[in-house]
Amino acid sequence: MPRFIRHTKVFVVTVAAACSAQAADWSDTALSYRYGTRYAEPFNSKDIDKHIVNLSYVSGYQYGKNFFSIDWLMSSTDDPSSPSGGRAREAYALYRHTLDLGKLTGASYAFGPLRGIGVTAGFDLNRKNDAGYNSRKRMLVAGPTLMLEVPGFLDISLLAIWESNAPYNDFTQQGTARYRYRTHPMLSAAWSIPFTAGLPLEFNGYANYIAAKGRNEFGGGTAPETNIDAQVMYDLSARIGAPKNRFKVGIAYQYWHNKFGNPTRNNPGATARTPMVRAEYHF
Repeated sequence: MPRFIRHTKVFVVTVAAACSAQAADWSDTALSYRYGTRYAEPFNSKDIDKHIVNLSYVSGYQYGKNFFSIDWLMSSTDDPSSPSGGRAREAYALYRHTLDLGKLTGASYAFGPLRGIGVTAGFDLNRKNDAGYNSRKRMLVAGPTLMLEVPGFLDISLLAIWESNAPYNDFTQQGTARYRYRTHPMLSAAWSIPFTAGLPLEFNGYANYIAAKGRNEFGGGTAPETNIDAQVMYDLSARIGAPKNRFKVGIAYQYWHNKFGNPTRNNPGATARTPMVRAEYHF
């Protein structure tokens, strides 16, 4: 089994074990696809086509909620792989657990626009086989979360980040020593808000502002990072005789400035402005 696929399977098994530790009161699993032609990668001046398949799982239990997502990203040849020079592939896994302090203590923290207060912790992992950096990211996050009173949900978190990476050179079959960045903060928002405009719609997405993380493994400085990914989705389930929220289609947009902390100045590809189309199947 190829090393890249083997480690992707480890991502899924690890998170499945974590999620199964609590009995879910509700859950939603979705398989989605998105496509765009203007993705960007640092130190690459070309617009990149990417097909992205995602598996996500969200659930709620007595004291909080879980969220797991894994992306399988398939680039065009403008983002070449190594050592073959084909198309780069990437797996990116994310897990977050939010503990609701009101549910845990039995007290109410609701006032004004605030629904509750929680504590969020989780991790990000990735592997990519591009001809440049070959990322092997590991990242832990933890911090407080404010849950706002809106239709659907809007969570705002202030998280500490402990991040490291150990790029792997497919030409020499050697990896570098794992490099740990300075601990740094992230202000993060995630939302899903239903609305109608003559059609059943949802406004979903996330926005992260990540502070600079000190020197990178090559001795260069890093820059604050802004990553906004949002979509408007239409529930077409009723049109095809399916249960509500089963099939959704929509448009999405990503703005990613100083991607991965790489300063945009004199760095083609460090800022992405990417329109996308998206489709989802929920089961």
